[in-house]
Amino acid sequence: MAQPGSQARVAVVLKGWPRLSETFIAQEIAGLETRGVALEIWSLRRPTDKARHPVHDRVAARTIYLPEYLTDDPRRVLAGWAAARRLPGYRKARAKFLADLRRDPSANRIRRWGQALVLATELPSSIERLHAHFLHTPSSVTRYAATMRGLPWSVSAHAKDIWTSEPQEISDKLDDCDWLVTCTRLGLERLQALAPHPERLKLVYHGLDLAHLPAPPIGRPRRDGADAANPVIILSVGRKVEKKGYDDLIEALARLPAGLHWRFEHVGGGELSDALKAEATRLDVAGRCTWHGAQPQREVFAALARADLFVLASKKAADGDQDGLPNVLMEAAHQGLALVATRAAAIGEFISDGDNGLLVPPGAPAALAEAMARLIGDPDLRRQLALRAGETVRANFSFEAGVDWIAKALGQHSPAEVRAAE
Repeated sequence: MAQPGSQARVAVVLKGWPRLSETFIAQEIAGLETRGVALEIWSLRRPTDKARHPVHDRVAARTIYLPEYLTDDPRRVLAGWAAARRLPGYRKARAKFLADLRRDPSANRIRRWGQALVLATELPSSIERLHAHFLHTPSSVTRYAATMRGLPWSVSAHAKDIWTSEPQEISDKLDDCDWLVTCTRLGLERLQALAPHPERLKLVYHGLDLAHLPAPPIGRPRRDGADAANPVIILSVGRKVEKKGYDDLIEALARLPAGLHWRFEHVGGGELSDALKAEATRLDVAGRCTWHGAQPQREVFAALARADLFVLASKKAADGDQDGLPNVLMEAAHQGLALVATRAAAIGEFISDGDNGLLVPPGAPAALAEAMARLIGDPDLRRQLALRAGETVRANFSFEAGVDWIAKALGQHSPAEVRAAE
């Protein structure tokens, strides 16, 4: 494992570190360190979450925070600009930035350039490559900085960054980067259609680090919704944003048969919190809903342990944003929960309807209510689906193979070497 203070070879560029909603990134970084990859983390933002997951504490890499806004530390930005002008790739990087600025004449674009100036000039001489998480802002900063320093760079693309980034900018980045991994087949196909070099792209599911997860509960209560004193517990975990479909889920809860006894719990932060609580009140289900807010991993798994059914109502947002394959579905399956989800995004790459979960169309509260009612009243079916979902996770979604590939790729210096090492 890479030790604190060892010379980092790879700079990992993130939008924010640490973040409760991005456990999959922390899991990957910890896994890379275990495999001997010497890293340091460069974050575009300081953390806003008050809690941390245990996996964050397993990461030994030092963290450096870039100025979130250029006015936060103008002296640092000006020093970066003065030093960057002497770098051999400065003119080439500036040309890329100006081309992007013509397409996107925004303050955010200028901020990316300023952060890249600081990153390029403050990187230690030991850094041999850069790796960005997300294809939008972090990749822009990484691309400019890597060009200035003459270093190779790579990227992990996830969800929103694939679906809401401007196609020409995606194509330019895919032309520049050494290689890219993405976590769903759906996302891979979208990027391959835009890539000048499709062979540089690879599908790597996030998967679960099974060795560091709590053991699944032994046995679950056989609640069937018939006992008002012992209701079925429905759980969902995710940010309260449009693409998670919590407005549809609340409406589906209100449509459940009056004779079924249930309680809904939600874990996650997000800007729609007040609106969703108001909607629950309007539909007269607020008294059966508990909103826990963002929680550390320990509390998430405690909620999974006490639940009977896990539900995720993902859909495409108005701006085109959509999920990839949410890790929380795999975590719920690993913990022995039956799953109800939508056929949105890449969820069908994990759940097969009627085999290891139930799938309904996105944006269809009536169908969602019907699927939930079916599982609330049938503990035997819940158990059957949960067993199959757990088997799917263990057979196909361990993160070991993916992290092994990324660790090997970060140790290479060209796409050809990476492919030859496979």
